[in-house]
Amino acid sequence: MRYLFEHYAFDTDRRELRRGPDVVPTTPQVFDLLDYLIRNRERVVSKDDLVNAIWRGRSVSDAALATRLNAARSAIGDTGEERRLIKTLPRKGFRFIGTVREVNQASGASSGRGVELTEAALALPDKPSIAVLPFENMSGDLLQDYFADGVVEEIITSLSRKKGLFVIARSSSFSYKGKQYDVRQVAGELGVRYVLEGSLRKAGNKIRVTGELIEGVSGIHLWANRFEGSLEDIFDLQDRITSDVVNAIDPEVQRAEIARSRQKPASDLNAYDYFLRAISAHHAEPITKASTLEARRLWKRALEIEPEYALALAHFAAASTRLNANGWSDDRTTTAIEAVGAARRALSIDRTDPDVLVRAGWTIGSQGRLPEEGLSLIDQGLSLDTNHALGWAWSGFLHVYLGSHDVALNRAQYALRLSPRDTQRHIMFAAMAHAFFFSGEFEKAVSFAEETIKLAFNEPFLRRLTISAHALRGRMTEAQPVLEQLLLTEPAATISKLAKMMPYHRPKDRARLVDGLRLAGLPE
Repeated sequence: MRYLFEHYAFDTDRRELRRGPDVVPTTPQVFDLLDYLIRNRERVVSKDDLVNAIWRGRSVSDAALATRLNAARSAIGDTGEERRLIKTLPRKGFRFIGTVREVNQASGASSGRGVELTEAALALPDKPSIAVLPFENMSGDLLQDYFADGVVEEIITSLSRKKGLFVIARSSSFSYKGKQYDVRQVAGELGVRYVLEGSLRKAGNKIRVTGELIEGVSGIHLWANRFEGSLEDIFDLQDRITSDVVNAIDPEVQRAEIARSRQKPASDLNAYDYFLRAISAHHAEPITKASTLEARRLWKRALEIEPEYALALAHFAAASTRLNANGWSDDRTTTAIEAVGAARRALSIDRTDPDVLVRAGWTIGSQGRLPEEGLSLIDQGLSLDTNHALGWAWSGFLHVYLGSHDVALNRAQYALRLSPRDTQRHIMFAAMAHAFFFSGEFEKAVSFAEETIKLAFNEPFLRRLTISAHALRGRMTEAQPVLEQLLLTEPAATISKLAKMMPYHRPKDRARLVDGLRLAGLPE
């Protein structure tokens, strides 16, 4: 059995205590003492219990017992009340109170997490791969969750700039937030070799970040570190964490500061706070009109404080694009103008940030109806951050508009591989649905379109595609219910109106979609 807690792995089969990759020396009695306390952590253990279990009932003085307990505490870094793992209860006994994960090495089951491990469904990439899981907020203030999430997002962004790494996107990593998991199962589900997890404690103006790097197949802790400082140093802390993680994953990489392709998000921490709150709202599950509007409101607030905040402008533009794509805008034209204006403003401030380039490119390509310009911007962003999953997905969509359906499919599939549990994977599915539809593979198109509708709720253009695909393969009974749903949400929809809205550049693509809608009975 292996017990995992804090930065430690306690292996009863090998009789080893490890902190990260290092073996912590322990005497046999100290090891047995820890073993007994950890196994019986659900109850208070008396002095007599310890004497009977460790010393087989022989007489042991209080001083000798205290010496062994102190040695056990020292071995696991139990330094005081702030990090107390072995608690003394006067006149009652002792109890191990640390959070423990149990891993049965024979069966591969993690009884402490209630999960069973299976073989990884995804093959490992041909380069070092990592998922950064949400850090636990230790501040005691649930409102600080957004801050911890923002720190992790910055780590993911910084890691993604390292082209020698395959980095799982934020949305997939955050699907584990608030859930119990076994690290080895996470690594298998996401198809990565390494997992980074940690915690953040924020009190007043002080912050402490801890991180642990774990090898996903074995569950062995490879690296652990703690970073402390004031909020004014938050960006330096993020850089230090990122640099250490990269060097821990690939020791052959020379120790050098990871090149940043953009300026830091904002010099004003208040603006940064609003930015992080907006990110939290934008990634809320499920995706709703209300959460998207709230994200836009918060990004606007950040821009009131920091008008030159390029990344906030780019995110605002992309959120506005989401409103139109989902049919949530009361005035599509005004929303599109706002989105493109924010995107161009962001580019005028910073054209070195891959996220700015990608989000601005998607907005200009889709809302500005300029897919060639949008693709050029996204490709520039992907050259700086090859792990930008949404960049690959949005690029796929713009290739759909231009008629490059094979390229679109490849890019959307690669996006899904980078972020298989993405909260916005409906974008990837939607791009694949379109690519299959215009390639004549109507059954696959319907399958991905229906999956997209389940995830994204109200994307009217997907309903149109589904209706047309059913009709073109002669399944009118399946097309009719979807057509009725479409007319409930768009009662004034006609073929002539929809044809004017279609962003597809090739006449034969527009004609194929229109032919299906006409066959299904949509009014002219």
